[in-house]
Amino acid sequence: MATISTMKIGDLSSATGVDVGTIRFYERTGLLPAPARQANGYRAYGHEHLEGLSFVRHCRALDIPLADIKKLLDFTAVPQEDCADINQLVDEQIDRVRARLKSLKALEKQLTLLRAQCSERHRARECGILTELVSAAHGEACACHAPGRALTSA
Repeated sequence: MATISTMKIGDLSSATGVDVGTIRFYERTGLLPAPARQANGYRAYGHEHLEGLSFVRHCRALDIPLADIKKLLDFTAVPQEDCADINQLVDEQIDRVRARLKSLKALEKQLTLLRAQCSERHRARECGILTELVSAAHGEACACHAPGRALTSA
């Protein structure tokens, strides 16, 4: 494997698609090790930073919380440890995703009920969607939050 020479933060950002501010944040929070400093004060990133940042980025793409990413990174430092805690961490993430999917399904249903309030084009003042949203803003029941409510046509 070819060795990667040191990179500046902008190079690391370009190589991973992670913006500079996020890289600095990951350093401050301990997700990335602090880089060495060159004589001119610039940060000098190496292969371990590129690999670590790619690991964090992949975990974030899986929507894994930063605290859990830190735990996963800690496990990479002790490969002889049992992986039961890693499995549990991923199981908890699966549960969070399932809960979010359930919530999104409920949101989809609410939006569908709201959308059903206006099926034709007409003036905004006659729009059933706006009427429902204004009613909800006034604290009244609306089609998307009161499934048993009789729907009125505009």
